Amino acid sequence: MEAGRTPVDARILLVEDDPSIREVTAIGLGAAGFSVITAADGVDGIERFRAEAFDLVLLDVMLPRLDGYEVCRQIRRTSTVPVVMLTARADTMDVVVGLEAGADDYVRKPFEVPELIARLRAALRRAGTTGDGATALRLGPIEVDVAGRTVRREGRDIPLTRTEFDLLLELLRHAGQVLSRDVLLDRVWGYDYLGDSRLVDVAIQRLRAKIETDPATPELIQTVRGAGYKAMR
Repeated sequence: MEAGRTPVDARILLVEDDPSIREVTAIGLGAAGFSVITAADGVDGIERFRAEAFDLVLLDVMLPRLDGYEVCRQIRRTSTVPVVMLTARADTMDVVVGLEAGADDYVRKPFEVPELIARLRAALRRAGTTGDGATALRLGPIEVDVAGRTVRREGRDIPLTRTEFDLLLELLRHAGQVLSRDVLLDRVWGYDYLGDSRLVDVAIQRLRAKIETDPATPELIQTVRGAGYKAMR
């Protein structure tokens, strides 16, 4: 998002094959001040994304011609624009696949438009976050360049999604302190009562898979049963 722009000025690409959901969602987002461009299938969505500049992509999982996961993967090859996925299924595996593809958040159908708007605004705020001034942080063998938003382990780059990076950064800035799932939802995803704690668990799982030597026995990010997670000092 360009400097000085607020979330309500943002341009959103809505990729949804259901005409009624597409129309109602576009009207609701437009009434909230967003500029909305729509696409009815995955291939059309990719073509529109490549042809125009967008601040956020709202992407259905089940799409004709090219599903939402593959659309997200293709977007991630060239862009870090926030991606929020819509899913009619509540399986945790859907969340895992979406996060692995590079999504920042997901919303389950059926949804209320005010809830969706809150989630999109939160994603846009996260995309505009610049940090607290720290330039470099370390967690064991993990080196984090805050300004460059890069992570390295023993000289090797570790590719993280925007949300994975923000989650790691939040834990690092409070190393040794237990952060509850609700706190992480609020600080990383930007909402609390709208959140789903499973989103935190899945994101932690994906983050561990990338930074831990053995994700099954994590040493860098520990679970504190009944309380939350903490980065080890």
